[in-house]
Formats: sequence, structure tokens, C-alpha cells
Amino acid sequence: MIETSELLMMLVLLLIIGGIAGVIAGLLGVGGGIILVPAFYFAFEYLGYESIYLMQICLATSLATIIITSIRSVQAHHRKNAVDWSIIKKWTVSISLGAIVGVIFAARLSSSALMIIFGVLGICVGLYLSFGKVDWRISDEMPKGFKRILLAIILGFGSVLMGIGGGSFGVPMMTLFNVPIHRAIATASAFGFAIALPSVIGFLFLRIPIEARPPLMIGSINLLAFSVIVFMTFLTTPIGVKIAHSMDPKPLKRIFGIFVLVMALNILRKAI
Repeated sequence: MIETSELLMMLVLLLIIGGIAGVIAGLLGVGGGIILVPAFYFAFEYLGYESIYLMQICLATSLATIIITSIRSVQAHHRKNAVDWSIIKKWTVSISLGAIVGVIFAARLSSSALMIIFGVLGICVGLYLSFGKVDWRISDEMPKGFKRILLAIILGFGSVLMGIGGGSFGVPMMTLFNVPIHRAIATASAFGFAIALPSVIGFLFLRIPIEARPPLMIGSINLLAFSVIVFMTFLTTPIGVKIAHSMDPKPLKRIFGIFVLVMALNILRKAI
């Protein structure tokens, strides 16, 4: 029997998490997953649901929210003619394949192992946000052939293991290959859907033992967290966008990068 007080406490924590994630996404153009996964973990742990399956629940629930938010983001960017659909057509299948492999991999790992992976990849993301330059270049054009397939699979695979969409890896990757930053952000929003949809379908079939399940679960996805986060990010993302247009977001991006570094190191500390 689910306690009313337990649900209320979950609801309050999720409203706060969703509100913050939405503002940051709108302010910095960074997907909410990088915030949601550790926030989910510590919230569910605080509520007494720590188990060897907890990271799978956090990853799956974060990715489920990305299905909805990425559709909204792609629509907004498409209206501004900012999405490079030629990149989407060439990269989507391989990205989705990498995502499916990521689900299979994640299903076989413990929470501790997934926390270590999240921590290491989170450090990479944090370092890029803190110190990366948009004018860094590897090549003047996007990869082709086998290199494109390999990079797309790695992008999908790594994103699932962090429970994130395409922004954290896709945007820096595309800018390194000479895609303008605004076009890269718009295109990466479509990467998020290619990552999230197949991975969520896979996570729906990953069963979590009853004793390790927070309330209101389907497969390894927490329906309460999914619903509240989608609702709150719809409300608060425009707030972040307005703030971004009223001030220079670069110093805030650097501060957020440092925050991601600290958060990733804390996840690593807890896992080790």
C-alpha cells in the first residue's frame, strides 16, 4: 500500500527537480538528463529506494522525458529552419543502434558500475562546458562512411549510459566538425529522440523486483517522475530562455560546467 505522505514527498522533490532542470535547459541549451539522473538517484535514495537497480530506473525515466521534450524542441527549432535534416537522415539509424546496445549493456550492469560510467562521462561533459571553445575544429566537414557510423553508435551508446539526449555529446561533436553552434544545438535535439525512443522501449521490458520499486512503475520507468518532470520543464524552460536572452550565458555555462564536475565526482565517490 502506497503511503500518501510518501507520494507527497516524492511529488515535492520531483517538482523542484523538474523546475531546476527546465530552467537550466532553457538557459544553457543543455538537456535536462545531465541534471535529472543524479537528481533522481539522490531523491529516490533519500526516500529509501536505494537498490542495485536504482541507476537503471533513473536512466530509463530520464530518457522517457527526453522523448517528449525532444519533440517539442525539434518543432521549435524547425520553425526557425535551424535543424539540419541531412545530418539527421544520415546519423539516426546508427545513433538508435548505439542506443539499443546501450540498453542491453545497462541492463546487465549494477547501479555502482553505471554510477562510475556516469561519473567519468560527466567529468568529460563538465570539462567541455567549463573550458571548451566553440571555435575548436577537427575537420571542416562532418564524418562520412565508417567513421560516421562508428561515431553515431558511440554517441547513442554513451548517451543511454548517462540517461541523456543528444546535446551533451552531439553539440560538441558537430561543432568540432564545423557545424555552426546554433545549427548543432537544433540538430542535436533530434538526436535526443533517436536515442530516447528505442532505449525507452527496451527499458519497458526490464523488470525491477517489487521490493526495489518506487511507487507507480512500468518496466523500469517511474511514471510519477516522468509526468512531473515533463510538466515542469514545459513550464520552466521558457523562463531559462528569457534569462538567456537578457544576459550573457557564457559565464553561467562555465559555472554550470563546474557544478557538473562536482556532481560527477560526487557520484564517483559514492560508487567507489
